[in-house]
Amino acid sequence: MALSLNNLKPAPGSTHKKKRVGRGPGSGLGKTAGRGHKGQKSRSGYSSRPGFEGGQMPLQRRLPKRGFTNIFKKKWLEISLAKIEASFNEGDEVTPELLHERGLIKKAKHDVVILGTGDITKSLKIFAHRFTKTAKDKIEKAGGTAEEIRKAAAAEA
Repeated sequence: MALSLNNLKPAPGSTHKKKRVGRGPGSGLGKTAGRGHKGQKSRSGYSSRPGFEGGQMPLQRRLPKRGFTNIFKKKWLEISLAKIEASFNEGDEVTPELLHERGLIKKAKHDVVILGTGDITKSLKIFAHRFTKTAKDKIEKAGGTAEEIRKAAAAEA
């Protein structure tokens, strides 16, 4: 039988009958409808917030505060030579924008650092904000060039 809109149905066992509450004592879920007597949880509109411990001092507030977060911390997007080797052809120019387009890095706005993991056999011209020593050596050994991108603000200073 061919699948079409008129014979669609969920997989067997994936659907359950709706629990009908407040339908008399014979159902086992009459009167209070399984909510017990009184209290916050018996009322309509109740919802517990994450981390709430019934009025007890929550764990997050019991633990001491430690350290701080440096808001000026530089974020580096790391990429290995092995990934570059697999994604580019001989003689290509590799830029952070191109790495982002090909899905090798998530955001092109952070600085890119090239790591020396893996081997490279293709001669590529790679532009990045930073290179590890082994990465630079391997790129130059394969006949390519590793050029560091300088920020405009850093160049003026």
